[in-house]
Amino acid sequence: MPPKNGRWWLTTDRRQTTIQATADEVYGLVADLPRMGEWSPECQTVEWTDGSTAPVVGATFVGHNKGGPAGLMRWSRRGRVLVAERGRSFAFVTEEGGRESTEWRYDFEPVEGGTLVTESYHVRWIPTWARIVDVPTNRCKELAEAMEHTLGQLKAAAESPTVPGTVA
Repeated sequence: MPPKNGRWWLTTDRRQTTIQATADEVYGLVADLPRMGEWSPECQTVEWTDGSTAPVVGATFVGHNKGGPAGLMRWSRRGRVLVAERGRSFAFVTEEGGRESTEWRYDFEPVEGGTLVTESYHVRWIPTWARIVDVPTNRCKELAEAMEHTLGQLKAAAESPTVPGTVA
């Protein structure tokens, strides 16, 4: 589903791929948030916070990101796990300015030959300054490309002969 009017703060977007692995295996990779930097071109590292140590509903974290022209922009976002249904769905929301901003979701559907993985986002709230920054950076396009990259990296990892350390 393409973004409405090409502006990322107005809508949602999603990308899908089929991965030759079980839904549980792919879920294990996605839900292991400290490994997100292995899949995402934008998220570099993730740290659990406030005593959280595992991907369970309510667990909190901070993600450290880079992006923009030549990857020169750097920022961090606090987040909270919203959904953690092993092999079915994993979702979290990030904050911007102390408010819940963007919900990221991964859904896993067993299909012939593996698992259909859908990555999506839904912007709940975004500050005015971010709308201004979108004009020169085309944030909508960046996010679409990042989702394609993330799914490609997940596919490569999950389909490799050995899937290193996944979250149980």
